[in-house]
Amino acid sequence: MPFVIVPEIFKGIALFTPGGDVVYCVDPSKRDRWHLHLCVALQELLGLSEPPHFLVPGYTATVDRWFDPHTQQLQTFAEVYPAVRRYQPLLNAIFGTEGLVWQLAPWQEETCNPIVLETYRPLFAPLWENHDLVACLDNQQQLTRPKVGQVLSETSESLPSEEQIRGYVLRLFVAGNDIATKRTLETLHQVLEQQLQYPYTLKVIDILKHPELAETNQVSATPTLVRVWPQPVRRIVGELEDLQRAIQIVLS
Repeated sequence: MPFVIVPEIFKGIALFTPGGDVVYCVDPSKRDRWHLHLCVALQELLGLSEPPHFLVPGYTATVDRWFDPHTQQLQTFAEVYPAVRRYQPLLNAIFGTEGLVWQLAPWQEETCNPIVLETYRPLFAPLWENHDLVACLDNQQQLTRPKVGQVLSETSESLPSEEQIRGYVLRLFVAGNDIATKRTLETLHQVLEQQLQYPYTLKVIDILKHPELAETNQVSATPTLVRVWPQPVRRIVGELEDLQRAIQIVLS
């Protein structure tokens, strides 16, 4: 299932887990209480005993796009909390805000303190695990899963079962998180959404943080795009300037 089509005017909210999974919504009516709906969605998806309200607001991001009658232009304001600021490329991909720099939300000691949040780990252990989950809660409050499973955990190595063969597992090996890497990732997401007819998981692995994964996957240069599944393994090494051609090679 593809990403939801983002309208020109909307409010978007994303709720992350400490392990890197995310549920989000795109709402043109800009209703309130979406944070509560997303907590309930996480409870359902991960089989939690109760909604994880303690993730709000420390693990959230919000974006608002509206029409300014004075300037006759669309205006966008996006805010992300420090704990999830590293996911800005993913946020731009799911909300269609390419290249947007998200403003850092103010720290709230009582609700964002990592020491306090850590006390919830024994009761909500699945939140600290990564499930490669990127799920959308649509306007009818129904859960849908888009095609992408962004690498929110760089060390997850799960592969599809035989029943899930109609899908792809891709890995993009990069060196650092610079502007070029962010641009490549955002463009790659767009191309994959346009060209793939089946679900896929894209894992981004920084070899500076995980050199052992580079060695395991025989990666000697960056960027390298690897198709892990379906087999046989295929890869393209070097600058991905022609992303359309790169995708055709990897998925052929």
